[in-house]
Amino acid sequence: MADLDLRLVRYFTAVAEHRHFGRAAETLHITQPSLSRQIASLEQQVGARLLDRTPRGTRLTEAGEVFLPRARALLRSAEQAAAEARAAAEPGRFTVGFTSGVIVTAAVREMRRRHPEADVRSRHLRWDEARAALLERRVDAAVARLPFVTDQLDVTVLYDEPRSVVVPVDHRLAGKESVTVDDIADEPMPRITGADPVWAAFWRLEPRPDGRPVPEGPEIQDLEDKFEVVAAGEALVVTAYPTGIRLRPDLTSIPLHGVEPSQVALATRAGDRSRMVTAFRKVARTHLTRPEQV
Repeated sequence: MADLDLRLVRYFTAVAEHRHFGRAAETLHITQPSLSRQIASLEQQVGARLLDRTPRGTRLTEAGEVFLPRARALLRSAEQAAAEARAAAEPGRFTVGFTSGVIVTAAVREMRRRHPEADVRSRHLRWDEARAALLERRVDAAVARLPFVTDQLDVTVLYDEPRSVVVPVDHRLAGKESVTVDDIADEPMPRITGADPVWAAFWRLEPRPDGRPVPEGPEIQDLEDKFEVVAAGEALVVTAYPTGIRLRPDLTSIPLHGVEPSQVALATRAGDRSRMVTAFRKVARTHLTRPEQV
């Protein structure tokens, strides 16, 4: 059998996704007759009919159903191989992602000093997008707080951060030297729409030692909304910001004792041993350390 033409494989996946030759042709910016000929050529290479036209559009044959996930994997593999080859040939741009409250400045500066030939940048990431940003190659390394989904990633814990509770300045607990889970057992906590259950459980302190459910606070759309609901007296939140840091004038943070700390971790794509990634891993271990408490 002749080697598969990746261009034809890409055409096939477009038709399979649109289930219509005409719409696929528009997406691919080619004519419908040309697309039909290309698919016929691919079917000849494969040795099986992959698509059937019906009055309602196009459907995959049994062979097409089997071929589609392998075709997508083949295209992803080819794209990854090309990206890794370009990265190995010349450093180009190296982007470090970071989530809110995590400071990567020292490591980025050191990378620029050691590798003046590379364009080293930093990029802020949403609290929940470190893994996606890595796998989609928007960043080459990410520094974020665990827990997050780590499959397909290499993860190294850089340092621990004690957790604290954020309350309004006029709250009954404001000014205390520390609090425990029992002290806030009756306080509502917000839920973030679509949050990973493991992540949510960690920051909402679930399950509670006595088995009681966490009182439900308002549902919010984004992590940045949490301070607003706290200031409004609707809920409390747990964070890992250094105790005493000035979040905003109407809020204060109190050390939370008796719970495991948050962990700040460096994540890269699994198996990525490129020169710049290897260099950043070394720099991160020495230059990214726990911030001093205020």
